[in-house]
Amino acid sequence: MTEKTVSECPKCGAKWIDGQLYWSTGAEGDPHDLAGLVCNKLGDNTCINQCKGSDSGDTWERRLGILRSLNPEDNE
Repeated sequence: MTEKTVSECPKCGAKWIDGQLYWSTGAEGDPHDLAGLVCNKLGDNTCINQCKGSDSGDTWERRLGILRSLNPEDNE
């Protein structure tokens, strides 16, 4: 049996198990999404996400744009 490598971010609680990101909820994730949704806004020098600073994943701005496109009358 091989040992798994586990790293946990002290800032947000996200875990990397053998290189795969898991959100603090336990769901599999993408480190670029984590960067755009959490690290880039709330991360500090304790953040261990190597994708911190990336904007190639999901962001709150992108999600807001989706919501606005679904309800254009609310944008007036």
